[in-house]
Amino acid sequence: MDTFLNILVAGLLLGGIYSLVSIGLNLVFGVLRVVNFAHGAVVMVALYVTYFFYAVFGLDPYIAVVLVVPIMFVFGMGIYWFILRPLQDEPMMQTFATFGLLIVLQNTVLAITRGEPHSMNTELSRLVFSIGPLNVSAVRALSLVVATIIAGGLAAALRYTLTGKAIRGLIQDRPVGVLMGINVRQMYTLCVGMSAALAGVAAALLAPIYSLSPGLGDDFILPAFAVVVLGGLGSTMGAYFGGLLVGIIEALAGFYIDPTLKQAIWFLVFIAVLILRPSGLMGRLGAEEVGLRGNA
Repeated sequence: MDTFLNILVAGLLLGGIYSLVSIGLNLVFGVLRVVNFAHGAVVMVALYVTYFFYAVFGLDPYIAVVLVVPIMFVFGMGIYWFILRPLQDEPMMQTFATFGLLIVLQNTVLAITRGEPHSMNTELSRLVFSIGPLNVSAVRALSLVVATIIAGGLAAALRYTLTGKAIRGLIQDRPVGVLMGINVRQMYTLCVGMSAALAGVAAALLAPIYSLSPGLGDDFILPAFAVVVLGGLGSTMGAYFGGLLVGIIEALAGFYIDPTLKQAIWFLVFIAVLILRPSGLMGRLGAEEVGLRGNA
């Protein structure tokens, strides 16, 4: 029983990491209806920006986040204005462009770093605390807590703030939203910038856990896509709970079935959800076609 509880907790903490990465991806998909293949690479870039402040200025990743987030927000705005906006009326081309951006970012970082791995060790990264029979990593627990706060805060902002309502209205019916005076480009710029900023938050929290490499983003992008679809396309809370579900399934399958099959197991669940409920576990019917329809 103790073993099962420890595996369950490990799955929840892993799911918190997946949720952190997936919320930003889901925001872009829900608002722009663009499958952003470069999102994992954006997280990777944010990790290297965090490492720059760590190596050059000696800043702890949890302190550097106050600098990384605005930098990544501007980086995200640049992605929209220079890559996505010129292809605004060609959604399929936007998807291909994000795949090209993925290759560009990976190879640029590879050329700069020569592929040398780097790590960021903090006092917190070595801290493990026990709760009865459970052993909990402090950095992973912090990732889960922050993912919970971000998911709840973003869902509330989309539902109750004027800007959030403008975003929701724009996605539900863009022509009507334009007639009502909503600035489309401003909202799209904001959402892509927020997605990259969330990648910056994720990077600061993941920095003490993972060793940096140019291909690190690939470890997150496939789980993130599965999380987005499982939770519900365009649903912030769906991405949060979908991440937890994928983390738990991966941990249980890795221990009780076969570590080499753990991703295959949650992809089977992913396929089953697509067949039985294409809109996802927390999405509304039809959300897979029109983006964000109700659940924030």
